[in-house]
Amino acid sequence: MTVRLILLLAISFPVLLYAQFDLRDRDAAPSSTAVRITNGITLDGNPDEAIWKACKPATGFWETFPSDTSLARDQTEIYFAYDDDNLYVAAKCYVQGKDFVIPSLRRDYRAGGNDNLTLVFNPFKDKTNAIVFGMNPLGVTREALIYNGGESVEDFREEWDNKWRGESYIGDNYWSVEMIIPFTSLRFPDGDPQWYFNSYRFDTQSSTRSTWHRIPQNQIIMSLAYMGTIDFIGGAPKAQGGNLTVIPYVGGGLNKDYEAGTEVQWNGAVGGDAKIGIGSGLNLDLTVNPDFSQVEVDQQVINTSRFEVFFPERRQFFLENADLFGSFGDSRANPFFSRRIGIARDTTTGLAIPNQIYAGARLSGKVGDDWRIGLLNMQAAAELEQGLPAYNYTVAAVQRKIGDRSAAGIIAVNKQNFSNFSDSTETNAEFNRILGVDYNLATKNNKWNGKVFLHRSFSDRENGEGDDYTHGLALEYRERNWNLEYTHLYVGDDFNAEVGFVPRRDIFSPFIGIRRIDYPDNPNVIQKGPALRTRSFFKPGDGLADYGARFIYDWRYANTSQITLFARTTKVELFEPFDPTRTDATPLPAGEYSYARFGGEIRSDRRKKFSYSIEPELGQFYNGRTYGISGGIVYRYQPFGAINLRFNYQYINLPDPYASTALFLIGPRIDLTFSKSVFLTTFLQYNEQLENFNLNARLQWRFAPVSDFFLVYTDNYDTLGWTTRNRSIVAKATYWLNM
Repeated sequence: MTVRLILLLAISFPVLLYAQFDLRDRDAAPSSTAVRITNGITLDGNPDEAIWKACKPATGFWETFPSDTSLARDQTEIYFAYDDDNLYVAAKCYVQGKDFVIPSLRRDYRAGGNDNLTLVFNPFKDKTNAIVFGMNPLGVTREALIYNGGESVEDFREEWDNKWRGESYIGDNYWSVEMIIPFTSLRFPDGDPQWYFNSYRFDTQSSTRSTWHRIPQNQIIMSLAYMGTIDFIGGAPKAQGGNLTVIPYVGGGLNKDYEAGTEVQWNGAVGGDAKIGIGSGLNLDLTVNPDFSQVEVDQQVINTSRFEVFFPERRQFFLENADLFGSFGDSRANPFFSRRIGIARDTTTGLAIPNQIYAGARLSGKVGDDWRIGLLNMQAAAELEQGLPAYNYTVAAVQRKIGDRSAAGIIAVNKQNFSNFSDSTETNAEFNRILGVDYNLATKNNKWNGKVFLHRSFSDRENGEGDDYTHGLALEYRERNWNLEYTHLYVGDDFNAEVGFVPRRDIFSPFIGIRRIDYPDNPNVIQKGPALRTRSFFKPGDGLADYGARFIYDWRYANTSQITLFARTTKVELFEPFDPTRTDATPLPAGEYSYARFGGEIRSDRRKKFSYSIEPELGQFYNGRTYGISGGIVYRYQPFGAINLRFNYQYINLPDPYASTALFLIGPRIDLTFSKSVFLTTFLQYNEQLENFNLNARLQWRFAPVSDFFLVYTDNYDTLGWTTRNRSIVAKATYWLNM
């Protein structure tokens, strides 16, 4: 182990440090100003007040789609003003018509495929984390957080909420917005008269996307590597440290477990959260008896792999500064995954079951220009009937900025059994701990990205014989015509992260990705090119266990449609019997299997009222064959909602006596938006693999800013006999109160 670590550090750090100092940037950052005012604005969406004429607007937007070499034909102008309490924003978006694409009136929409303007604020100027506010021509609002420099869609979290107001207006050749954003809703350095800022706009009239700071087409549109500046002319805004927000809730519901034969049970609850600003950059979040009954259900999947499926965190309490706790390690060796909190193992069945959380606290944010800190502590209840102890979860993280956008960090995770009883099973260990260090690379021009990390686990079950380390290296190079990526991950056989996400242990896994990007002269084809991705899994001491290679060729079109073709080959070494259908059929015996598959994907123009994606695939599968089709069909009844029909059908044909079965999943989602404050979502999911049909209907009424009433109905049926498994109805009201 020591030799491997020395080699890892010797190879990794010179490469990462060389990349760190490749800081040449082709484009100068644009600048704008914010003027101090003494009176507020009339919030009507039409920026016709005299104050806006005194501002220097952020304008001169560059196209980033379909090309990235010219200024946008239909420009955008953004104006800023402020006083002691609020930041005021106005914007004019010039258009050639009024045939806007507005999928629904639901807030917190995603930007793709519709008309909207997004504002990205980075007050601490670290180009790592940002706050997002956005609006569309009908005044539908959204706010979100961007983590990790905005390098992937997973770094955008629209579940985050905060208090602000906005209105829109549609003129003759433009649509416009006005916003009032309280400084209490922002975290920014006290005394700094300059913030980093960027903006991007989707315009379906001209089928273009544009950004204020020019962003190359091979980069993601929300990348924080490309930021302009806002200068506050009347002096730096005063940070609102010490502010207090209380968010109480009251809720209750009825539920019945038909399979267990229990009577109808009533559950009532009162609790809430609090947010306390500490200084200019820190926030203390508190929660007492948290309730997450209103959180939208996960989209189910068909899983034919041997490993656990990852589902993202959706609970509001865990989202702010979530990257500070959750971005350590690798996506397949993550030391902290917040969805583990409040989850325990049934000592009889081994299945995961939820635990009530009594209370929790989280301190997170910036300390000075270069330091971020995070401290989280949650206490879960014991489940005496299951023989499960009460666990306490503690996470501490520190991150130090290095250079323009890179950082080094340390994380410590502790899961502690605080009950006055215990057992001798592995599931109820007295403690489980992780200690780790990461170095994250992100160069100024975003040409190089990567990380190197080393983590170790500690448990009272250790016998001193296993390998309880994990380490990894990732390095990505982005150039206009080439994206190159190399990663490797090592997870020891005894590495145990009970509060993390580690689906596979005892492996060394290198990955190589190569993508060529061409920009043809054809005005209808924006990008095309091949890609090759290979991943191997070596089992230390036993050699190559699994191997996969995927060749891809795709075409991206000016009308936002896309075509992809792929071929992939897989080699799998089963070390124990396994049923890939997960239907309790006769499992395949241990041994080596090799197979190849072919497929593709077609995505239609998302601006149309009717759009679709289709993904057929066929070929070999273990010692048999498989074919299937998946995708989605969307019909938009603008602006009152949409029907999204998601489906996945896989037929697996294995020789006798092994499973030959059809697995079918269909999940229609019906969105109705009666107004900009009343939404109804109905989610139906038929999953043949789980033999379950789920109905989840969620009514939300936003009766005041960031204050909601929820009514949630859930029904689950066994699809074999269509008998009811369980049923519940929950009502919950929350209120956002600034003290």
